[in-house]
Amino acid sequence: QVQLVESGGGLVQAGGSLRLSCTVSGSVFSTFPMAWYRQAPGKGRDSVARIADGTGGSTIYADSVAGRFTISRDNAENTVYLQMNSLKPEDTAVYYCNTISSAWNWGQGTQVTVSS
Repeated sequence: QVQLVESGGGLVQAGGSLRLSCTVSGSVFSTFPMAWYRQAPGKGRDSVARIADGTGGSTIYADSVAGRFTISRDNAENTVYLQMNSLKPEDTAVYYCNTISSAWNWGQGTQVTVSS
């Protein structure tokens, strides 16, 4: 069974940076396109960044994070990363990873809180 474990969240001031990690166990990680999602209080879960399978050369970002967030992957470590720079209070949410089709059971997520 696939398990997703997100980490790296925390409390940061506006303008700061965080790097999130998501380690995947129990599957052939490299064959799946992956995504980072976030869910703010009272809102739905939305995709913010996507990366292709394999060497992960192709990425797509939501307009709200383009130019500030960078998704990457390390297939040898079964890990996908999200580098978040120039953070804004509106980035406050629980962040999750999954495939781009949300094929696996969700992990616990990691809380990101950006203070103004």
